[in-house]
Amino acid sequence: MALEEQCSAPPRWRSISLTHVEFPEDDLTGHLLAYISLIPIAILVGFVTLIVFKRELHTISFFGGLLLNEGVNWLLKHILREPRPCAGAHTTVHTEYGMPSSHSQLIWFFVVYFFLFLYLRMHQTNNARCVDLLWRHILSIILLGIALSVSYSRVYLLYHTWSQVFYGGVAGSTIGIIWFFITQEVLTPIFPKIAAWPISEYFLVRDTSLIPNILWFEYTVTRSEAR
Repeated sequence: MALEEQCSAPPRWRSISLTHVEFPEDDLTGHLLAYISLIPIAILVGFVTLIVFKRELHTISFFGGLLLNEGVNWLLKHILREPRPCAGAHTTVHTEYGMPSSHSQLIWFFVVYFFLFLYLRMHQTNNARCVDLLWRHILSIILLGIALSVSYSRVYLLYHTWSQVFYGGVAGSTIGIIWFFITQEVLTPIFPKIAAWPISEYFLVRDTSLIPNILWFEYTVTRSEAR
């Protein structure tokens, strides 16, 4: 009897999902772009996974920059208070303000920081110079395509205007550049001291900033240990 009463007057249901992105019904392009717009969330999840399993200080610093970038975006949105386009078009949005786009700001922070990391932080340590540059260029082109796709998806799905996406990209790129050089010039010199703290040793936090090419280092160490 109680179940019948509940069904006769059902409550209004709400979603707790952070990935609730709406797209036009029967629109294949919109459906694809909705998934593409979730890439920033995938990046955050990936960072948490890396930190849990790698516990490397530069990765933690990179993630800290992403969180700072998100904090700046929240602050700018509540200062500028520019509404999203087509108000009421979406039933689920986390904030009514759209300037600047948080998705655009996050993805461009990530991509610009990664560009600088690839070309300035990771140095060549073997003789395959051409191959090394080739994969860096290919990866850079892929990342650039992802950033442009995420930015376009926010306009196509009517979550943001072109100006909101553009200024989000500008803000993210600027913060990415600033945070990269803060990490390199201010934080990296003290990483060895942080790694030597008792709490860092307890949680197995490590510093690989003195290793020129961490990918090559881990590859060679793993091969030698496997043999």
